[in-house]
Amino acid sequence: MLLYLVRHGETDWNRLRRIQGRTDIPLNETGRHQAKATGRLLARRDWHIVVTSPLVRAAETAQIIAAELGLAAPTEHSALVERDYGDAEGLEDVELDRRYPGETPVPGREERSDVVARVMPALIDIAQQHPDQSVIVVSHGGVIRSVLNAVDPENHHPMIPNGSVHSFHFESGALRLIAFNDPMEDESLAVGRDELDEQNALEAREPD
Repeated sequence: MLLYLVRHGETDWNRLRRIQGRTDIPLNETGRHQAKATGRLLARRDWHIVVTSPLVRAAETAQIIAAELGLAAPTEHSALVERDYGDAEGLEDVELDRRYPGETPVPGREERSDVVARVMPALIDIAQQHPDQSVIVVSHGGVIRSVLNAVDPENHHPMIPNGSVHSFHFESGALRLIAFNDPMEDESLAVGRDELDEQNALEAREPD
């Protein structure tokens, strides 16, 4: 079973380097073009279903991708929602650094361990419901970062671009990373079986 995580397209808040988290910001035109481009990239393979976070930037990205692939409308899953950044939501990076310099705790921010605790069971459930299938999951930078940290803790992965694709293989009840920022070439899938643009400002500065 193959599960591919996709980060939503760009929003105006992404462009401004403003923290979004649970704030429901739509795609901008660049984000819609990114979603179409991601759909064309994914069209190199065959897919069965698209699942998405309910936040509008992810849901619209998923809808565009599903249309590009000729698939049914995406299914929403509430556990795939972005990390809650608490009092940092809505702040641009300069203001963030002024209010919470360095490693100053951000009130109300969801712990990364809590993100993993809600997202990983959801992904495993999705995988188990679709054995021997290929599933696209559209979510968010903070979610994808948390999954990567849990699945591939030995490696440091760079920033997660809008519209990027990250591939996983589900086997024996666990996810294993195939490729970060998967180019969707035949070689990336073969390697995964053998070895089984920017993150937001807060996510980028926070250590893994």
